[in-house]
Amino acid sequence: MGERRYFGTDGIRGRANTWPMTPEVALRVGLAAGRLFMSADNRRHLVVIGKDTRLSGYMIEPALVAGFSSAGMDVRTFGPLPTPGVAMMTRSMRADIGVMISASHNSYLDNGIKLFGPDGYKLSDAVELKIESMMDQALDADLAPPDALGRVKRIDDAQARYVEIAKASFPKGLSLQGLRIAVDCANGAGYRVAPTTLYELGAEVCAVGVEPNGLNINADCGSTHPETLAEAVKRYRADIGIALDGDADRVIICDEKGKVVDGDQIMAMVALDWARRGQLVGGGVVATVMSNLGLERALNAAGLTLERTKVGDRYVMERMREGGFNLGGEQSGHIILHDHATTGDGLMSALQVLAVLVESGRPMSDLAKQFETVPQKLENVRYTSGKPLENAGVKAAIADAEARLAGVGRLLVRPSGTEKLIRVMAEGDDAKLVKSVVADVVAAVKAAG
Repeated sequence: MGERRYFGTDGIRGRANTWPMTPEVALRVGLAAGRLFMSADNRRHLVVIGKDTRLSGYMIEPALVAGFSSAGMDVRTFGPLPTPGVAMMTRSMRADIGVMISASHNSYLDNGIKLFGPDGYKLSDAVELKIESMMDQALDADLAPPDALGRVKRIDDAQARYVEIAKASFPKGLSLQGLRIAVDCANGAGYRVAPTTLYELGAEVCAVGVEPNGLNINADCGSTHPETLAEAVKRYRADIGIALDGDADRVIICDEKGKVVDGDQIMAMVALDWARRGQLVGGGVVATVMSNLGLERALNAAGLTLERTKVGDRYVMERMREGGFNLGGEQSGHIILHDHATTGDGLMSALQVLAVLVESGRPMSDLAKQFETVPQKLENVRYTSGKPLENAGVKAAIADAEARLAGVGRLLVRPSGTEKLIRVMAEGDDAKLVKSVVADVVAAVKAAG
């Protein structure tokens, strides 16, 4: 795979108004992706663009629009819409490409550009590299003639369409009547659609993080700051709390006591419920190497499997598509419900949890503990140069650690994809052993680098 200049693990991302998150780069993305997705037939080609609530979205969006329209592509803009909503609308409107402008759970200082293919899935590495290779062409290369420029329109009903799709994912015959739900929308893309969906399904909704001003997205709110949701749950005496992140593709749940429930427990809850209903496809769940051993054991006990992938929801999605699974996700709250969506969807994942809550008639605190979490320790070690994982001392320490954990736990040592860090994670029933194993591997990495 070639060297990436613009695209990272999840689209292009950076600080707003500094390279690569500048209007010029956005213009180049529009030009390059527009040229690439314009096929030879002379039909009209279409791109759809959604965004979250960051101030810099007002700068990035027009630059993308200019790029796509000058390549000859028609453009439809949605305004604020969750990432999964943009993926859905790309497919629903038969667009050639979909774009989401968001830096997900980062602060307003950052922004990003994510691209979806006509099938609503994130673009493959190969297609992203092809776009990269075209991005440095001259700005006036291959432009459409004046009579073939793209036409641009704002679509006003995108949010309403997404609400209807989200509501349809909630089991028929169930209602949220009688439930009081605290929801924290992170002052982000879900600030309208999430409270509306919950209200229309019958809930009493207590919403926070629904007053975006361009600068307050993810600021002490949303799934990365669950203490705000926990406080709201207690303040409103809610039955359950739901926190989304800035682009609403991940979710964290709080029980009625304000205790946080992570993505692993959510996956267990949904998987076991779907298995009971005969809705789970693939005989198990796809998660990443970071998911807790307790999740694996809970699924195994029910005759289900846990398949692990590299960290990143795109790798989870790839494995789900290959193996025919309909449920997967990450500990961080990216849950993918393949029957309903092509990417993580915070609101729809919350609705599956609510379905279990409604049907069981039990309090959320009862349901939250689907399995006993196995003690897990993660440490990051900075290094300055070289490849510490190829060092003989590090290799020996890892082999020793794996031998000590054999049969009672597991070890994971991996380099960070974005900075000079080695992540060392171990888990097992014996917390002391886990701690000592991590300390030994960390010491070896430090000695090497």
